[in-house]
Amino acid sequence: MLPSGSQNPPEPAAQSGQGDPAPFLTDASSPPPRATTTVPYVVLHGHFYQPPREDPWLNRVERQPSASPFHDWNERILAECYRPNAFARILDDQGRVVRIVNNYEFLSFNFGPTLLSWLEEHDVEVYQRILTADRLSAERLEGHGNAIAQVYNHVILPLANERDKYTQIRWGIADFQHRFGRFPEGMWLAETAIDAATVAALVDCGIRFVILAPSQAQRIRPLGQTEWIDVSQGQIDPSRPYRCFTPDRSGYLDIFFFDGPISRDLGFGDIVYSTQSLAERLRLAIRPDREGEPYLINCATDGETFGHHKRGVERTLAYAFCEEFPRRGWQVGNYGHFLSYHPPTWEVQLKPVTAWSCAHGVGRWSRDCGCGAVPGWHQRWRQPLREALNWLRDQLAEIYETEAKAYLRDPWLARDRYIEVILDRERCEAFLQEHQSHRLTAEDRVQVLRLLEMQRYGQLMFTSCGWFFEELSRPEGVQILRYAARAIELAAAVADVDLEEEFLRRLSKAPSNLELYKDGRGVYQALVRPCLVSPQRLVAQHAMLSLFNSMPRAPGYMLEPVDQERLAIGGSTLLVGRVKLSFPTTFEEHDLIYALLHLGGWDFQCGVKPFTGRRSYEQLKARLLSGAHSRIQVILTLQELFGPETFDLNALTEEDRQQMLRWLTQDTLDRLAQLYRQTYLENYGVLMAFRADGLPLPEELLAAAQITLNQRLLSGLRAMEVEEGKRDHLLELRAIAREAEQLGCQLRREEAARVLDRLLQRGMWQLAQAADSETLSEQLHNLEEWLRLAADLNLPIRLDRLQELYLLRLERQRLEVLRSGPGIPGEVLHRLLRLGQQLRINGAACLQHLLPPAPTASSNC
Repeated sequence: MLPSGSQNPPEPAAQSGQGDPAPFLTDASSPPPRATTTVPYVVLHGHFYQPPREDPWLNRVERQPSASPFHDWNERILAECYRPNAFARILDDQGRVVRIVNNYEFLSFNFGPTLLSWLEEHDVEVYQRILTADRLSAERLEGHGNAIAQVYNHVILPLANERDKYTQIRWGIADFQHRFGRFPEGMWLAETAIDAATVAALVDCGIRFVILAPSQAQRIRPLGQTEWIDVSQGQIDPSRPYRCFTPDRSGYLDIFFFDGPISRDLGFGDIVYSTQSLAERLRLAIRPDREGEPYLINCATDGETFGHHKRGVERTLAYAFCEEFPRRGWQVGNYGHFLSYHPPTWEVQLKPVTAWSCAHGVGRWSRDCGCGAVPGWHQRWRQPLREALNWLRDQLAEIYETEAKAYLRDPWLARDRYIEVILDRERCEAFLQEHQSHRLTAEDRVQVLRLLEMQRYGQLMFTSCGWFFEELSRPEGVQILRYAARAIELAAAVADVDLEEEFLRRLSKAPSNLELYKDGRGVYQALVRPCLVSPQRLVAQHAMLSLFNSMPRAPGYMLEPVDQERLAIGGSTLLVGRVKLSFPTTFEEHDLIYALLHLGGWDFQCGVKPFTGRRSYEQLKARLLSGAHSRIQVILTLQELFGPETFDLNALTEEDRQQMLRWLTQDTLDRLAQLYRQTYLENYGVLMAFRADGLPLPEELLAAAQITLNQRLLSGLRAMEVEEGKRDHLLELRAIAREAEQLGCQLRREEAARVLDRLLQRGMWQLAQAADSETLSEQLHNLEEWLRLAADLNLPIRLDRLQELYLLRLERQRLEVLRSGPGIPGEVLHRLLRLGQQLRINGAACLQHLLPPAPTASSNC
């Protein structure tokens, strides 16, 4: 712990994000920083954040239909924002790619730790480009990287108690160090919410600066002077940093106030759709009377503005960073770098409790203040929700302290350090050895980890998004209640105490705007309790899915089949088996047996109970199998052995249940497909006669043709995907396209495009990695054929990933030229550049990168 924010904390030697990306994809040729920053110094900050969405039992994000056509909102915003900014295009006047830029190398940014954790698992390429961008920006700006930390799971710190404040800050710092390999200079506060106690906690934890809205400042004065200047109406000058002292003035936090009008125009105006408009808007902020002085232009907005809320504007940023701003002589940097040259010369006093998205302090997360309201609806649920969760937090804290002191030397220190295990479960054993008060048994370890997980969910249940919107029953409110439910469940496991009923009594004081739920208790019972997942339910899921040789998969648990027997009973199926179930977060283990009877269709009955020994299991199995001649007898025996409460299809998660329904209907669909195909083949001549005479085709025959041709199209593409390069498939697919055109059939092009997309990406990857001219030529031939097929079938192919892989190939080619001369034959090079034209790449602009770069004056990008 540092005494004040006036000193830099030590930085760890380890660095993350190793491996320079190809110059084609980053173009990081910025000059060393100037010795002074008297020119206009531009900082654009993006706050990149999504609330944690993982199911607290399964640790996976379930399908969210509102994010369609994507699986969930994380995936959608990744595709629309996070990835486009990692691979931002600079285009020529014909819309062809000239250059790909990593915007994160020039944006000041923070990413929510829980979002980065999701990104690391789901798109490691984008994740690594974010880490690399910070490292490259630090090299460009004398060790000051663009990334800053964030309080861990977006808790409103002024509403948190002191212990939670410190945990949120320490977890945010530890997460940042783990990913970026250095101590963070700054920290983004959830909703920029701050008060005096938050300032003191940030200073204690070694944070040097934060970013706030201009409306959060009360008054300012030059350092060392006594007269204050009132700036409470938002008129603070954002072109300089300010120093904010702790109440006892033993330490300080430096503060940047973003330019409010420019930031609003970024978020809600049109300036980001044009680089010229953006630059002109920034130019208007420059004061002529400050010429020759250090001058900061800084603005901040939600990072999702750049691509998700406003599609395509990541290209505006890329061109601004690499062309427009350097042309105007502006330096693009970050807050830490500017602060290193220009420490504050002014002091600021903040308003008591404020946030950037609420005009009533932090009312948006604690009461019906009117922020976020929709006509006719109230937010009277906010205060009772906050009070219910505060009560639960205090109960959990008491349980934790009482129970954990039997195992841990310092329970609260262990909680603060538990982030090490959250980030790397392999560290769990070392963590337990470090914090245990005595040698722990296997049962002790389970108890300790349950207690720590209980505290983790006690943090997650305060994620600010649960209060932000207009209604408690929205997904954000339901999510924090699910975290609360998991914490309650863990409390019951470690202390044999039931907190749920009292929690629900308190939630019943939170009125919903929807009569369907009535209040918070109704929301919990309808939308939270059905999501609770017991070990028995997980095993029932396994039994049902194993009917179709599938396994339920989620990172929240591990399931090991030990034994299974299957028996057909007429049109029914009986499964009897044993599985071992374990939970990596708590070291819990369960040995369970099950019996599943599938009577056909949607009718499932599954019993689950603990394994009590090999002999009793074999006896149970024998009894069930001996009565298999009669479905009624099997049902009666199953209920006798497992009890009357059995699991049915509703035991599956919604996503797994939908998949099960598809499997259950597949046989029927296959039979119908055969019937349609036969109908089409038998009536092909009739259909062509109708078409030749210009008569409308009978709807029944047209439906048969359309279904048959679409099935042939998809099966042909999938066959080509397996046997890439086979010319027979190409001829068949073109024949299908001609038939569909002749008959006026609508092909399912989007579904077909997904298959061809996969094939093209795999081929482009092989092209990028090709080590010799022969392999390169072969892959070029395949890609040319497949792209021609996409054009013939009029399939909507996504070019983004293909362009990125193509530029990797060109970069490889450039390096080969630099190392050993000509590289590939001229004819192959010509075909390679022609392929680029098909991918909307400006070949002439890229060709210059194949030659050794001549020495030139540095540019700002």
